[in-house]
Amino acid sequence: MFFVDTVEVPGLGNRSYLAGGPATAVAVDPPRDIDRVLAAAARRGVRISHVVETHVHNDYVSGGLELARIAGARYVVPAAASVAYARLPIADGDTLAVDEGLVLRAMATPGHTPHHTAYVLEEAGRPAAVFTGGSLLIGTVGRPDLVEPRLTEVLAHAQHASAHRLAAELPDDTAVLPTHGFGSFCSATATSPDAAPTTVGEQREVNEALLRDADTFVAALLAGLDAVPAYYAHMAPLNTAGPAPVDLTPPAVADPDEIAARLAAGEWVVDLRSRVAFAEGHVAGSYNIEAGGQLATYLAWLIPWGRPVTLLADSPARLAEAQRELVRVGIDRPAAAATGRPEEWVREGERPASYRRATFADLPAGLPEGDVVLDVRRAAEREANGHIPGSLSVPLHELPGRIRELPSGGTLWVHCAGGMRAAIAASMLAAAGREVVAIDDSFANAPAQPTC
Repeated sequence: MFFVDTVEVPGLGNRSYLAGGPATAVAVDPPRDIDRVLAAAARRGVRISHVVETHVHNDYVSGGLELARIAGARYVVPAAASVAYARLPIADGDTLAVDEGLVLRAMATPGHTPHHTAYVLEEAGRPAAVFTGGSLLIGTVGRPDLVEPRLTEVLAHAQHASAHRLAAELPDDTAVLPTHGFGSFCSATATSPDAAPTTVGEQREVNEALLRDADTFVAALLAGLDAVPAYYAHMAPLNTAGPAPVDLTPPAVADPDEIAARLAAGEWVVDLRSRVAFAEGHVAGSYNIEAGGQLATYLAWLIPWGRPVTLLADSPARLAEAQRELVRVGIDRPAAAATGRPEEWVREGERPASYRRATFADLPAGLPEGDVVLDVRRAAEREANGHIPGSLSVPLHELPGRIRELPSGGTLWVHCAGGMRAAIAASMLAAAGREVVAIDDSFANAPAQPTC
């Protein structure tokens, strides 16, 4: 009998896997914080013999190299990937012995990257599961535009061919276990973080890559590609060079004077508390990105790469979890941190700043002179789901570079699809001295929404 354990990476919309038999196992596409994979192996009482990568990742920093070192395992990376460290290169058709009766077989599945490789877990010679990485996902495929713009169309065609190869060569009851596709921006189309387990046969019935001919599929895929998080540009180089071991020890404690000094120096101070608590009181000039959601994605996307960041949290546990999330995207060590309440983070004689929150029902039918409704959803969302008449569109990821373009003199009523991104944007605008109201509400409750 074999097992497959899933290691969730919800903030990034990814999954990693530990699979094996009674004695040994393989880890597939492990996250940077490898202690969770080691704990999963310990619970099973198995030794990790191999750590395998489906590809050099473009959306997160892999823990594969360090996990292989700690576990004494072979580090398996597709042979066509150019990396700067020793690895066991693997090519199409190669096999790895996992445990008695269990074999992992490599299948070349280019498309997400040129060297992308899926791994078929075979029990007694029969496919039982396939680790598809960023090739065949649940209902969709991985993006083909993260490597090199000139390769995008070629990779899109390759992605279609790879999906069809998997469907043609594997039995219908083979479990499909992708790395991406649970809210990840590596997915070509939006997918649910709660996507249920699936099989090759089920995907044959619902996956657009398997339902459309190559030209139709590629045209739709290319037309639907959305913005790429800016930090993705730094992930593959880190993974190619070999990431350093993770350090999750607590950062240095910052007092109010240090927090103020770091803000004055142009560094980022990020408050991890809920958007409700932040709006009620915060350190003036700080930004709000809630922990426990998509902290790593949005902080890494928005902050200038390499800029020091100080974290503010309501508890040491919240701070520790945030550190764990951030190392996954290469933000390894906060410059400093503080825990507690905003009254403890401001200098003596100063008071925390605040701004208003509202629902769409609070939005005046006729805005006061100079007020503007600011929509920070991505352009594709605005086009697909409609918009408030007269609203101004500036996607959140573009906001840091476009704040000076926004009309001045009035209040900015900031909204997104549900409230989280509006809170991030409102905090950035408030830090820039703008008068803001953060609309914390579902866009389904917005007034008339004509489509673009």
